[in-house]
Formats: sequence, structure tokens, C-alpha cells
Amino acid sequence: MTNRIALKFIFLILLIIIAGFLGNAIGFNPTQIVATSIFFTSIFATLLFWNFRLAVAFLGISLLLITKTVDLENAIKFASLEVILFLVGMMVLVGLLKEVGFFAWLITLFLRVRNLTAKRFILMISVFSALLACCVDEVTSIMFMVAAILEICDYFEVEPIPFIIISVLATNIGSSGTVLGNPIGILIASKSGLTFEDFIVKAFPLMCLCLLFIIFIISIWYRKAIKRLDGKIKELQANEILIRLISVPPEKQLKRGLGIFALTLFFISLHHRLENIWGLETNTLLLSIPLIFAGGVMIWRRNRARRYIEQEVDWWTLLFFLILFAQAGTLKYTGATDVLAKKMIGVTGSNPNILIGAILWISAIGSSILDNVVLVAAFIPIVQSLQALHFNLQPLWWALLFGGCLGGNITLIGSTANIVALGILEKEKNIRITFFKWFWIGLSVGLITTAIVWLVLIALPFYR
Repeated sequence: MTNRIALKFIFLILLIIIAGFLGNAIGFNPTQIVATSIFFTSIFATLLFWNFRLAVAFLGISLLLITKTVDLENAIKFASLEVILFLVGMMVLVGLLKEVGFFAWLITLFLRVRNLTAKRFILMISVFSALLACCVDEVTSIMFMVAAILEICDYFEVEPIPFIIISVLATNIGSSGTVLGNPIGILIASKSGLTFEDFIVKAFPLMCLCLLFIIFIISIWYRKAIKRLDGKIKELQANEILIRLISVPPEKQLKRGLGIFALTLFFISLHHRLENIWGLETNTLLLSIPLIFAGGVMIWRRNRARRYIEQEVDWWTLLFFLILFAQAGTLKYTGATDVLAKKMIGVTGSNPNILIGAILWISAIGSSILDNVVLVAAFIPIVQSLQALHFNLQPLWWALLFGGCLGGNITLIGSTANIVALGILEKEKNIRITFFKWFWIGLSVGLITTAIVWLVLIALPFYR
């Protein structure tokens, strides 16, 4: 174990040295080399020393400040505190939904479908996984979906792996449909000025198109597993027992929880119109509404308020995001992203279709091996720098969004939803999915859906 850690550390040092030499070759000045080296150290350390990613981030931002690569005022500005607060508010609301049993109730609605068949079950878990990810977030969605699928597979005595993979693939696709589905959605919205309505009008239909293709692909890929499940369903004849497997909470609490969350979504959907009426800066209400309702929830359930903040909010991840955003902003501050943007234009030419493809495919492939928030945080300053070169940024933002979400399907570690689902499967059933058992279906779905998005973005003026 000690030798392995030592090798990883040596490898990390080599990567940092290589990053420095590449920066010099590209034409970075010393300040830009320091900024990029520290940022990529955080990325490489995340890959090699996952448990120490926050410690490395702390050290990295401290070095940026001490070396005067960035000043304190701009470091705080680049930290995107508005995104962090938005996520805190949503996590508190999701904690309330867990407590009142919203997810269990929602699952029972789908299980009450008459004449249940394996194909209908596949359709339901695909659509439900995608839509649930749109409404809350991919991690919360997959936790409840995996729990439900494991119970259903236990009842029918079928292997759960194909159905878990189907749910995860649909979840990652669904997370691109709204601002709420993935942290990169709110990050892109806050930096680009895109609104909730923009996501609903442009991202959501494209997400649905990708979902249709994935349902077709998995119906063929897992036809044997579907056939086996169909036989078990016919053998047992009914699905009432499945409904009883999931406990439904008291109706009063459930209605209140549903009402609060529905109001939150309602006001989020209207945020742009309300901002225009009240003369507020773009996305002010988008970022404030979750905090308003989270504050109301903590007043209403004051005895559990501390629990919501301490247990439901993932502070470890949020602090890592906050510092990572500050480091990514430093790349823009030092001018490193301007140099990279010009180099990218030099490679792709002035053809916007090639540039859209480059950002889409690089972000898709990159997010298959790297946390998509890390990747998108690095790309955002580069995309912003392209504005000075008179490029229309809107299709580039959509390319970055879909690349970051769809690429997560390619490998086992491509997204947080993948890791959470596999962790639950291993913990509850002692079942491990091998790399290649996931890779071939993940690669097929990832490549096909990314290609669909590319064709739509370059073919339809609607996305320009």
C-alpha cells in the first residue's frame, strides 16, 4: 500500500512538471504557468488521491494567494458562492422530501400500472430515472431508484445488474434536462446567463430525444434479461405485493412536502419573468428561491433544522467545488484561458460547427474519466474567452452541458450517480460490476447520444 501511494505521488509530480512544460510551450507567462499548474494539480490529485481532494484544494488556493497569482477579493469573487448557496438550499429541500417519503410515494405510482410487463418496466424506470433527475439531482434520484429496483428484482428473483445500469444511464441523460439535474447545470446557468426557461425550451427536448434512443438501444442490448423478467412477471401474475414492499408515509406530511417542493419549482420556472418585472439581475431569483423555501422549511421544522444543515448538506463536496471554482476563475484572471481559446481557434479554424464539436466531444470524453464539475469548471473560462473573438456562445454552452452529462455514461467512474449506484449494489447485494461489463453499453450509449446532440446543435438554428 505504501509503495502504491509513493508511485502515485511520483506520478503526480511528473504530471505537474509536464503541465508546466506544456504551458511554457503554449506561450504562458510565469503567472499563467503557476495558475494552470496548481489547477491541474487539483485535478490530478482528485484522480489519484480521491480522499485527499479537499486537502489538495486547500493547499492549492493558499499557494495562489501567497504567490499573488490572484488576490483575495477576486478569489472570493471566482468561488461562485451563489452556486454553492443554491445547492445548499436544494439539498435542504431534498432532505425534507426524503423525510416525508416523497420518493417512495412516487415509485408506488409507477408500480400501480396494470398489466405490468418487462418492456413497460424498462420504459418506466428509464423515464422515471430521467425525470426524477431533472426535478432533484442525479445522486438523490439514483439512490431511490436503485433501492426500488433491488426490491423489485428480489421479488421476481432476477439479476439486478442490467436494470441498475439502465437506470443510471437514464439518470445521467436526464440530468441534462434542467438547471436542477446536475451541479454543472446551475454552474453553466450562473456563468452564461441562461435561464430555467432556456433549459426547458432547449435542453429538455434534446434530453428527451436522447432518452428515446437509449430506450431503443437498451431494449436490444438487454433483450435476454427483459425476456427473463417477462417470464417471472407472468409467473407471479400481479404486482400488488411490490407496492406493499414500499412504505408510504402519513398523507398529511407528504402533501405538505409536495406542496413546498411544487411551489419551489413553480417560482424557479418563473424566475426570469419575475426578474424582468422587478428589475433584478439575471438569475438572482433562480439562485435565491431555493434559499427562501429552505429557510421556510427550517422555520416550520425548527426541531430538525440543524439536522438538515449538518446531515443533508454535503459540505465536503461543496467546499471542494467552491475552491475549485476559485482556481478555475484564476485561469481567466491571469489570461491563461484567453491563450487557450486562441490556440483552440487556431486548431479548429473559424468554423463554429467544428468548435461546437470540439467542446462537446472533449467534455464528453473528459467527463468519462474525470468529475464533470471539475471539467466544466475548467472549460467555462475558455468558453467565456471566446466571446472576445466574436463567437456566439450559446451553442457552446449547450455543448458543454451535454458533453459533461452524457460523457458520464461511458465508464464506471464517469459520474457521481454511477459511483453511488455501484456502491449501493456492492453494499446491499455484494455484487460488483466489472469495468467492461459497463464499458461496452456505456460507450455505445455515450457515443450515440453525444453524436445526436452534435447533429442537433449544428443543424438547427434554434440552438444558435
